[in-house]
Amino acid sequence: MKYIVLLILLSPLAIYAQDEEGPITANPDLFDHQTQRLNATKALENSFDSTFVYLTDTLNLPFFDEFSQNNFQQYETNYGGANVSDTLYYRMLDENLQTPLAPQSEYSNQKTYRSEYNAQADTTILYYYDSVRFLYDDLSTYPPNHISSYGYPAYNTFDTINNGSNTIDTVWISDPFYRQDSARIFVKSINNPSKLWLNELAYQNYRLAVAPWTLGVVSFDGLDASGYPYSFGNTNPGTADTLNSKPLDLSVESPADSLYFSFLLQREGFGDEPEETDSLYLDFFAPNNQEWNRVWSAAGGSESGWEVVHLPVTNTEYFENGFKFRFMNYGSLAGGIDHFHIDYVNFRALSGYQDTLFKDFAFVYPLSSLLKDYTAVPWKHYRNQPNNKMSDEVAVTVRNNSELTENNQNGNVSIFYDQNLEGSFTLNASTLSGGNINYAPRTTYSSLHDFSTGYSYDPNLPNDTSATFNWKASANAQFPNYVENDSTFGEQRFENYYAYDDGTAEKAYGVTGEQGLLAYRFDAYQPDSLVGIKIHFVPSVVDVSGNLFLLSVWGDDNGQPGDLIYEDEFFFPRQPKYTSRRNKFTIYYFKDTMKVDVDETFYIGMRQIDEERLNIGFDKNHDVSDRIFWSVDGGNVWNNASFSGAVMMRPMVTSKMDYLLDIPEYQQSSKPNSVAANIYPNPASQSIRIESSAGSLDRITIFNARGQEVLTSTSLNGSINVSHLNKGVYFVAIQGNNNEIINKKLIIQ
Repeated sequence: MKYIVLLILLSPLAIYAQDEEGPITANPDLFDHQTQRLNATKALENSFDSTFVYLTDTLNLPFFDEFSQNNFQQYETNYGGANVSDTLYYRMLDENLQTPLAPQSEYSNQKTYRSEYNAQADTTILYYYDSVRFLYDDLSTYPPNHISSYGYPAYNTFDTINNGSNTIDTVWISDPFYRQDSARIFVKSINNPSKLWLNELAYQNYRLAVAPWTLGVVSFDGLDASGYPYSFGNTNPGTADTLNSKPLDLSVESPADSLYFSFLLQREGFGDEPEETDSLYLDFFAPNNQEWNRVWSAAGGSESGWEVVHLPVTNTEYFENGFKFRFMNYGSLAGGIDHFHIDYVNFRALSGYQDTLFKDFAFVYPLSSLLKDYTAVPWKHYRNQPNNKMSDEVAVTVRNNSELTENNQNGNVSIFYDQNLEGSFTLNASTLSGGNINYAPRTTYSSLHDFSTGYSYDPNLPNDTSATFNWKASANAQFPNYVENDSTFGEQRFENYYAYDDGTAEKAYGVTGEQGLLAYRFDAYQPDSLVGIKIHFVPSVVDVSGNLFLLSVWGDDNGQPGDLIYEDEFFFPRQPKYTSRRNKFTIYYFKDTMKVDVDETFYIGMRQIDEERLNIGFDKNHDVSDRIFWSVDGGNVWNNASFSGAVMMRPMVTSKMDYLLDIPEYQQSSKPNSVAANIYPNPASQSIRIESSAGSLDRITIFNARGQEVLTSTSLNGSINVSHLNKGVYFVAIQGNNNEIINKKLIIQ
């Protein structure tokens, strides 16, 4: 049987300065798809012409998905593809023959007439035209639903009789209500039993859940399939994500077959805690009644591990061809908040209350990196310094989902370059099982494995610009299980940047407070020059894409940010950019493509101008909080991050990729400024003086943190009164008599 398929945690801002972790309001990575969806919707309001209708296939039991891979049906729109047919529908049909009316047919929905005016008698008589009956549909929704209608000729005629002669004028209605048109529908038959779900509103992922029992989960929140809030800024809850199964043929089953529906449930995870008024629902569809029935629901709450849901299916109305089920969440429609996660959906016969059938050995998370400290490093740095760079603490997490003690076995990690096996490591069985002889029942094991000896990534490859290595990790236990969970895949990218994060944001991070500083420590393999910083900004709580910040680079001062090596000029600030794909970074190059020299240890970051946090993507699966620093007093006191995670900021070094990125060579000016000036005291509270060792000065202009001019002076020989200025950071433009300007920072305390 074929079935037709038509296709943010909000919290008050802090009123005092601090660092903050917040929820992701939207997945901006899919904004392009959102635009396409809106455009498609707009087009559909007028006509369904050139749209696709999909005839989905029907599945049989068992239905099983543990979400280690994406099993959502994908809908191609290839007009000339296989299994695609088309049908042309007309707006107006003959009521009796069901055939299209003539192409130029037009009718008015208002009565029209022939007007006869007798000039000699000075009389006017109206003769109304008879109506014409036909079937009409506006072709705005599929399938067409032609209804019986009637219309009148789309014109009025005026007949003037004067001394026996007739003058007839015809006035056409410029925009008649009924007008013949057509729309073509393309129909594609789907036959892909490996795809289990009809839609993709919920989010299949590997990182949002805490300690899943197997690789991959599906998460429900307030974001639609495009990663955009269902109703941005709306404080009213509603039904958000819906995950629909393909239809199943249960006519071949019976209640006597002991059908059970099972799955795993977790609230919150690494996302946002759903309130008690939020819910996750499970509905079953009765084909004969064409009705959805609610069979289970769960309220919100904090993360407390996974719970097993195990439901018998006994109602005879479900045992028909065309049965379906769906998960739906009820909560905030304003973004990626109120999270529920499900895993291991299993619908099968010959089961029972005692049987949850989760007897599976599985990886819990993918491997992130085989390198020490970093998930990515510049290729040229690794090529120059390849020794001792493989990690001695590769994190591997597995779980024995059996209710029995199971034998452990060695695992393996194989590394490939260009599909050729380069090397491998053994995952020691005893280490995998926490030093135990066997895996204990229903237990998760996290272990660290030493890859520091043996294989290392080959630094002598002919490619001297970048390199990507792939790996496959595998491990298993001695019992039948779902083998797809026994392995996981990943890649090691070498390009032109360092990274601690795994490329996925579970939260948003930033500093609150005007002039807040955020610094991120990196210990490079060698000194080099930076060309810019890659940053992934995410929308959270408020839209701060209009706020300003200055890129900054510091040296090291005994494990904290030291001297400021580079900072954007105050008059050329940056703004956060929300990208159009999932977890995509924006590259911020230094002004004038400047290359900033750094030692092995340096800090990248920013000075924000406004109070609101700027919401940088925060990877909750990797903790380098000891390398994250923030300050709200100009850098006098630095604090470590208050939350575990990795900020999604990456320093970019100069490399042979520069020409690929169209970065021109920066030329330092050979002519130094003739203006050389200092401000003292700095910080100040009452007055300041300008000291110049070269050249003469004409004027100073002081700007506040928002770029507003607060003081101008041309009297530079004595002290300048600044006692009226509020405490904070100011920027001073000092102008020489040759119109050259040097910018300085001033702190009023």
